[in-house]
Amino acid sequence: MEYLLHYVWQHRMNAQPLFTTDGRPVQVVDPGLHNLHAGPDFFNAKLKIDGVLWAGNVEIHLRASDWQRHGHHTDAAYNNVVLHVVQTADAEALTADGRALPTVCLTVPPDVQAHYEELRNEETYPPCYRIIPHLPTAMAQSWLSRLTVERLETKTARVQQLLDRTQGDWERAFFITLARNFGFGTNAEPFEHWAWRVEPQAIGKHRDDAALVEAFFLGQAGLLDPALTPPERRDAHYAHLVADYAFLQHKFSLQPLDPREWKFGRLRPQNFPHVRLSQLAALYHSGQTRFASLLEAPTSADLRALFRVSALPYWQQHYTFGQVSSASRKELQAASLDLILINTVAPLFFAYGRSTMHEALAERAFDLLESVAAEHNSIVRAWERAGISVRTAADSQALLQLRTHYCDRKDCLRCRFGAEYLKGPRAVRDGHPQPTASEPTVRA
Repeated sequence: MEYLLHYVWQHRMNAQPLFTTDGRPVQVVDPGLHNLHAGPDFFNAKLKIDGVLWAGNVEIHLRASDWQRHGHHTDAAYNNVVLHVVQTADAEALTADGRALPTVCLTVPPDVQAHYEELRNEETYPPCYRIIPHLPTAMAQSWLSRLTVERLETKTARVQQLLDRTQGDWERAFFITLARNFGFGTNAEPFEHWAWRVEPQAIGKHRDDAALVEAFFLGQAGLLDPALTPPERRDAHYAHLVADYAFLQHKFSLQPLDPREWKFGRLRPQNFPHVRLSQLAALYHSGQTRFASLLEAPTSADLRALFRVSALPYWQQHYTFGQVSSASRKELQAASLDLILINTVAPLFFAYGRSTMHEALAERAFDLLESVAAEHNSIVRAWERAGISVRTAADSQALLQLRTHYCDRKDCLRCRFGAEYLKGPRAVRDGHPQPTASEPTVRA
């Protein structure tokens, strides 16, 4: 509820004139810059108290007694506070240097309070669906564009964490990011854990030998563990891989992943780790997991071609050891290639462009997302039902960011859609059923 007070203060939504608790009039010239970190809630506010102009910080609490309860009365960082804004004035606030703060009681307008409770208690997703068909197109497009940037920045932070762990090795950061995304959600974590066990100095010495690369990849994944493959399914290919991995393991002191990390339940056979690792082995053997290859691909079609590889020969007739399946090249399908571009290539372009001050490459990340079709999932479908037209991966990535960083956290006060709901007339929000495909849509 305190954040709602922040919102009302920031947007000057108080319906009545403000007075301090001792009766002095308060005029808000500038509410200040909202601070989301430690320290006072609003920096550099400008206020007229009883006609005298004050410049400084503002602190907001539900109850005035929270000032002391939070320890601000002994914290010199709060000495520059010039106004204490509260919902209930139940105590006096003193700064660490002994100054008594003027206090204002701020009331949340009843309609804003009601709208906020509606958003927080709505069970339908998205909770603001009633307002969506009535939003200005430019505002909706602007917000989704900002969310796309946020999404890329979130993924850039993950890339930076990899770079920190690898001492700035972009080649390895690319490989680990690619491997994680070969897990396609279900096995993302095991694939990333596996990728950390693929030491470039070791496997790089045998890159030209596809058989040894396959043995290295499957062995380090723990999938050559005899406990996983009954004796009757240990065919000649399995035996060759075991022998090759034993040689590599001895040579490089390799420690395989615990095979229990892999998930097989509800997976389609083409998503089995054996198949995905075989595809990665083929990519690695062909040199297509080099970071330079990524940067040199001029178009999205070239990028797709970079990852369009068949599984190694044995896996074109198998999904696991010793069980023959119908022959198939087992290439990544179009939807899977799109996910690689969305989750691997675009974030790396953005991160590398920002890191090297190469703005054109950072912009290419956005162009790439605009060139790829939108993802199809329950989150995107919910927004489409609400009235948002989702055409490209830039749109769907924005909506995923909105769901995970705003809706799931009930953080409607930082969402522009939520802000429109709070201030929108009740006539717009009430009396309308959930939008259908025939209703007006916001182009995003």
